[in-house]
Amino acid sequence: MNLWSYIRGRGEVLAFLTYQHASLAFQTVLVGTVVAVLIAVAVYRLPLLSALSLTTSRVALTIPSLALLAILLVPFGLGVVPSFVMLAFFAALPVVGNAIVGLRSVPASVVESARGIGFSRRRILLTVELPIAWPVILTGIRVSTQMIVGVAAIVAYVLGPGLGSLIFNGLSRLGGANSLEMALTGTILIVIIALVFDALLVLLGRLTIAKGLS
Repeated sequence: MNLWSYIRGRGEVLAFLTYQHASLAFQTVLVGTVVAVLIAVAVYRLPLLSALSLTTSRVALTIPSLALLAILLVPFGLGVVPSFVMLAFFAALPVVGNAIVGLRSVPASVVESARGIGFSRRRILLTVELPIAWPVILTGIRVSTQMIVGVAAIVAYVLGPGLGSLIFNGLSRLGGANSLEMALTGTILIVIIALVFDALLVLLGRLTIAKGLS
């Protein structure tokens, strides 16, 4: 096995697949986060709905990703669309739970103080509750990102973009030329993407979380 020779001879292809994988993970986590926060904002003041949302998000994580991909093939066919929908769905789940917990953990005294000085409900949400809940939400985003970067490899089964094609092509040809190098290269690059994204999220936290909340 000569891993370095394999990588050096396929730099452009590997760079393109890495870009596809990182882009797909970033976009689906972004969409999933926006949807999750909107759901959390809609239900966190309602005990029954928030408890139902928390339970649903945790149970939904047990859905096999391959099974969901197979279901999505019926309306969407092969390619990017079922891959994106599946990943965005799973990306939202950890963030929903953390966003609800974070918003519900904001001290009532702080909310009452903001209301007492004339803040509207929307202003309280945007300038008081969400900033206080942000560290918990960001933790959910970090968990979601790590999960999605890994799960994104399986979209190769439906001809989705990314590094999964390297891994599965290599595994399907084990014993053949460069099969092990192919699978190992895809795995290593996915790990690198996960580490880079997590480092960026840590940096984002340091830039956006107030010192009193960190």
